Amino acid sequence: MEKGFLVTFEGGEGCGKSTQIRLFSDYLRSKKVDFVLTKEPGETEIGEQLREILLNSKSDISPITELFLMTADRSNHVEKVLKPALESGKVVVSDRYYHSCYVYQGTAGNIPLDKIKKVTEIAIDGVKPDLVILLDVSYDEGFGRKSRDEKLKNLDRFESKGRSYHEKVRQGYLDLAKEDKAFVVIDAADTVERVHQKIVDAFEKAYKKAEK
Repeated sequence: MEKGFLVTFEGGEGCGKSTQIRLFSDYLRSKKVDFVLTKEPGETEIGEQLREILLNSKSDISPITELFLMTADRSNHVEKVLKPALESGKVVVSDRYYHSCYVYQGTAGNIPLDKIKKVTEIAIDGVKPDLVILLDVSYDEGFGRKSRDEKLKNLDRFESKGRSYHEKVRQGYLDLAKEDKAFVVIDAADTVERVHQKIVDAFEKAYKKAEK
């Protein structure tokens, strides 16, 4: 491909993103696809410092401050990681991107979406995903998984915000998916194997379309 292909993974807490990104990366390697694996926040040196602040359960941060910290990380991420990789024709797989801000700081944080979009457009400079994999899971299922994994003792600042907040996050994602054709919604409560296959199917369809 003359230009790269950006796949982003989105979803609420406990949706299985880490597992599915790992399996998808294994799939890309098996197909000899040249790809870059990245994440938000925290991929760059500056991003690591911002991530520590954002996820620290002791940090007292307002939604608007979250937005600007996330946007600072995103701008640096786009310039240092996404643009160079995409311009060299690579597939880029990102664990979260700007849609996370739309729902975490927007829908759940009550910042008007039009305001978030204004600062986001500056940060991403036209770099938008070709495919958004939304792993959809209910609050009970997601946090049930975390409980089984004994992670509830070490929740980060976002994870500890409670049922109401996370149900708003889920609905925000589903609303975005209705409006953006790049989204593919996958039931993350299904088996790991079936979720992975649906992701592969969605990628192959979108990737072939982009090649034409």
